[in-house]
Amino acid sequence: MSEVSLPDDGRPERDEALPEYAERVLEVAELIPPGRVMTYGDVAEWLEEGGPRQVGRVMALYGGAVPWWRVVRADGVLLPGHELRALAHYRTEGTPLKEASRAAENHLPRLDMRRARWDGDGREREQGHT
Repeated sequence: MSEVSLPDDGRPERDEALPEYAERVLEVAELIPPGRVMTYGDVAEWLEEGGPRQVGRVMALYGGAVPWWRVVRADGVLLPGHELRALAHYRTEGTPLKEASRAAENHLPRLDMRRARWDGDGREREQGHT
């Protein structure tokens, strides 16, 4: 995974090699099964490197090439600016959602993090990193 193209997000294609950390973040995003999610912090914990902000930065810059909608905020709020695209993916994949309350400002559901969160289910963690 040395080159990445960011489809349908309006950003230009990137031809340069990805930084090593970015490659690893994107590899974890690709492991997440349909209908499940990991938080930015979960991905950093999985990699045993960085933190939620670093993972979020990688996803913002390079995430268009992977199932970006499966790496989410810990509170289950849909990614601002991409809510409808993400919601379409969640509904297609059967990702557990909590319907919005009548008081919710945007009337969009949230992810049901208790049911949707994926912990890696026995997958081997990437070896050879610090």
